[in-house]
Amino acid sequence: MEGQERRLAVLIDAENISTKYVKVILDEISNYGIATYKRAYGDWSNPILKGWKEEVLRNSITTMQTYSYTQGKNSTDSAMIIDAMDILYSGNVDGFCIVSSDSDFTRLASRLREAGMLVVGMGEKKTVEAFRTSCTMFKYLEVLAADDESQSDISREDVEETILKILIDNEANDRETTVGELGNKLSNRHADFDVRNYGYSKLSKFLESIKGLTLTQHGNSITVTRKESEVSKDEIVGFVKDTLKKADDNTMSLPELKQKIEKKYPAFKISDYQYSRFSQFVKEMDSLAVKNNTVKLKNSGTKNRRK
Repeated sequence: MEGQERRLAVLIDAENISTKYVKVILDEISNYGIATYKRAYGDWSNPILKGWKEEVLRNSITTMQTYSYTQGKNSTDSAMIIDAMDILYSGNVDGFCIVSSDSDFTRLASRLREAGMLVVGMGEKKTVEAFRTSCTMFKYLEVLAADDESQSDISREDVEETILKILIDNEANDRETTVGELGNKLSNRHADFDVRNYGYSKLSKFLESIKGLTLTQHGNSITVTRKESEVSKDEIVGFVKDTLKKADDNTMSLPELKQKIEKKYPAFKISDYQYSRFSQFVKEMDSLAVKNNTVKLKNSGTKNRRK
């Protein structure tokens, strides 16, 4: 959407979500557009939802009555799914926010995405992976509500590896990488990625904290590049040999070895050492042999087999 904000439908499973999260839900969704629909679903004759009365009035949320006609059957889920499809076909929105920790909305989220909708899922950390990954992005309510740093199911190391791969792929195709592109690709690959999980309010601040990256302002966009390596070739050679000593038969594929170097030294680039190919870089290291896309440490092939 360019020139106007997205129109979003916010559908809340009130029987599954605590009232303490209402404010953070609406605050968070405002980052993605305007809440055209705000609906909370449940059996409002049930005393368990008494606490919701004040919240729906304060936040102009429409209550949608659902009755459980059969013991053990959840009519709230069915009502939310039917309403979501009615809203989709009305053509009045550009996306949905589904607030629930219930896995029953997995197929709904997938169907809405198939229709080209932005789907923001919100729920507690107990939410099953199937629902989380079916959304365009997923936000943990505990993280949104907390002021202090919370833990994510995605380790920081995994996120940094993903960022590095994106940068390397773009470099190989002579393309610049912007903060916006990184944010989109991280959300696509890790639906529940949120920089607040790691104690940062903005993605740019998170990226600045990663060793080996440089952020540069260009007009309205910020580009991200890897710094020139300050690691000497001798240090790289030493790391390669130590790595091969620990490998089975002191042998490793060239792609795997390159990946280990890049993980150890995020700013590592072949061009910084006046080479255009990684294989040639390795071939010129003493005591190493390169053949058929593998590299082997010479004169030590029996060491690991004795252990």
